[in-house]
Amino acid sequence: MTLERKVARAFAMSDEVWARHASPWSVWTRFTLLPLLISAIWSRVWIGWWAVLPTAAAIFWTWLNPRLFPRPRSTDNWASKAVLGERVWLNRDKIAVPRHHRVAPHVLNSICLLGLIFLVWGVIVLAIWPTLLGAALVYLGKLWFLDRMVWLYEDMMDPDAHIRVGCIEWVQLDVEFGSIADPFRSPASEVILLPWKSSFRRRSKSTLK
Repeated sequence: MTLERKVARAFAMSDEVWARHASPWSVWTRFTLLPLLISAIWSRVWIGWWAVLPTAAAIFWTWLNPRLFPRPRSTDNWASKAVLGERVWLNRDKIAVPRHHRVAPHVLNSICLLGLIFLVWGVIVLAIWPTLLGAALVYLGKLWFLDRMVWLYEDMMDPDAHIRVGCIEWVQLDVEFGSIADPFRSPASEVILLPWKSSFRRRSKSTLK
């Protein structure tokens, strides 16, 4: 199990929650978390231990955000594809991703981690510059990571492209939607494109044309 899937499980990210999180409203409002959390922790300067309350509220917002908004009517947008790509990425131990997507996400997550170190240091010592530098690095790494997830999703969902993994190709079959771009268009269907539910067949390289 990948680390990302363990984190998602810790936050109780069910299939329905992931589908709701694919809403652009959920994606873009989630970027308010960092300034809210910084402000809440920094407020200990003015309100002392009462800062626990806004900090707890900011943490609760982390849990509430992906559950608050309904499923998007269309996922043909950058934000929704980023979330769909994230789900593909966290399931990479089950369905391998193309080689050109295997390194960059780790590098970008490292940028976020570096920023987080500066950020934590800044809010602990109440220093504005490491706090701002850390926040900038976190946002840079995260936005770049999400953009990479869009690319990953589009590569994996391309109905005309086979995703080659060594000598095996996974061929997507039996998609029950009218449009690859709109996996939630049909509310009656229980099939949702990878990484929720979809039908795959594995064929050896020698059988491929």
